[in-house]
Amino acid sequence: MSESVTSVQTVTYAGARLVLEASIARATSIGVPVNVAVADPGGNLVAFARMDGAALLSGSIAQDKAYTVAAFLGIPTHQWFGMIEGEPALREGIVHRDRLVVFGGGVPLRVDGALVGAVGVSGGSAEQDREIAEAGAAALSA
Repeated sequence: MSESVTSVQTVTYAGARLVLEASIARATSIGVPVNVAVADPGGNLVAFARMDGAALLSGSIAQDKAYTVAAFLGIPTHQWFGMIEGEPALREGIVHRDRLVVFGGGVPLRVDGALVGAVGVSGGSAEQDREIAEAGAAALSA
């Protein structure tokens, strides 16, 4: 491979389905209907599911959570507020960027330490969304 080209590992559709299924299983077990989005490392949607009873608007929020994680090279969405809360100019400015989400529910998908994508969950509280997303991510790395 030349110095001008790189090889990027990415979640496959089959891997994305594992993430969706594990996320939905966790959401079902805690009684929270959610939307789940799986994106590749470039933030492109690979797979999406909307559970029965999940809010329609939460679908785009789930996709934006996965996008945020991918766009910032694996930073989980729940870490964002802590990173910006002490910097008023950044805090007030960055939240106006399209698709940036600064609350829980978006986590990276890693395999052998490599970022292969992201999962975003929306429909519960930020803590519930994070728990469900982490369950999905764990299924891929298992």
